[in-house]
Amino acid sequence: MTDLEKRKLIMQRSIKLGHCICNPKEPCPCDLFKDKNVCLCAGERLEDTGEKIKLTKFVENAGCASKINQNDLKIVLAGLPKTEDPRVLVSADTCDDAGVFKISDDLALVQSVDVFTPSVDDPYTFGQIAAANSVSDIYAMGGLPLTALSIIGFPIETMSHRIMNQILRGGVDKMKEAGVSIVGGHSIKDNEVKFGFAVTGTINPKKIITNNKAQPGDILVLTKPIGTGVIGFASQIGKASAESLNTISRSMAELNKIPAEVMMDMEVKTATDVTGFGLMGHLSEIAAQSKVTIEIFADQVPVFSEVFDYIRQGMISGAIERNKEFASQYVTASPEVKEERETVLYDPQTSGGLLIAIHPDGAEELVSRLKKKGIDFTTVIGSVVSKSDGQIILKNK
Repeated sequence: MTDLEKRKLIMQRSIKLGHCICNPKEPCPCDLFKDKNVCLCAGERLEDTGEKIKLTKFVENAGCASKINQNDLKIVLAGLPKTEDPRVLVSADTCDDAGVFKISDDLALVQSVDVFTPSVDDPYTFGQIAAANSVSDIYAMGGLPLTALSIIGFPIETMSHRIMNQILRGGVDKMKEAGVSIVGGHSIKDNEVKFGFAVTGTINPKKIITNNKAQPGDILVLTKPIGTGVIGFASQIGKASAESLNTISRSMAELNKIPAEVMMDMEVKTATDVTGFGLMGHLSEIAAQSKVTIEIFADQVPVFSEVFDYIRQGMISGAIERNKEFASQYVTASPEVKEERETVLYDPQTSGGLLIAIHPDGAEELVSRLKKKGIDFTTVIGSVVSKSDGQIILKNK
């Protein structure tokens, strides 16, 4: 029941100030009060009708496309003080997936944090995807994830508590599947929904998998198809099919746990996960940090169904352009590579697969073992051909 006396007192203060006291950018009475007869400042809330809402309709960029692009990020981070603590074995200096802090000769902590906007419309599924994406950085380093802290931004005054509960529940269930204990979290009121986790794991300091150890001859293996960003953008403008959305939802919610276990068992030295910077963005980091030239067979990279149809219809998000702006400086593309093939290589992925560089003697076994364990789209997409200052050559096989 509305407390009209409380509303009156609150609104009198706001009107006198000329600003809404719960949002100084708004006048009083605000548009919500005029339209819905609800005063948020007085603690009133919109009625929860139980109606399903489409989360991606409330964000500008969906999923990992909401992250700051590589070009701007490099500019912002340039000149910041470097970590000098000798116990820090992997820091932000090499643009790797997670940081590593040495505890003893046989034990180190591996830590990462990942937060982004909804990549799908269903709250529970979004929570699962956010968890799978957050824990992926630990897997990519060869670590064992143990604990997590949840981080959520949510418009709690204008969106149902039920939706926030479902997002958190999806994250909890997926972390449980990963064997990770959620030990706390932090929430903040935000106009856009954002969710993710800070994850801590353990790792042997002698067995850290990084992005800077690729060697000439290494074979490059990718464990999931790409194109989630294209389909997500198509969904935002009402053009994606239900089938394509269901397909990428299952893929994004799938943990990279099995690929990580297999590559660790095979003593892989270099890997990364493919997320917001796109395949070319993450490959460029391997090339630059390892100081090698990488040859990629564009026609061998697995791509989700319907993606090329959407690209040909012009459904190319600004996030693709931003990724290309940075990573293309490392790339030389053969004329035989079709435009849509090159475009999707810059597509920002949400909870993508692992990109693994492995000695040629072990490549066939790696692919075979992963496929036997149900990682069906595992594919050889190229190789490291020589030492260099960091280059990528795109061609067809």
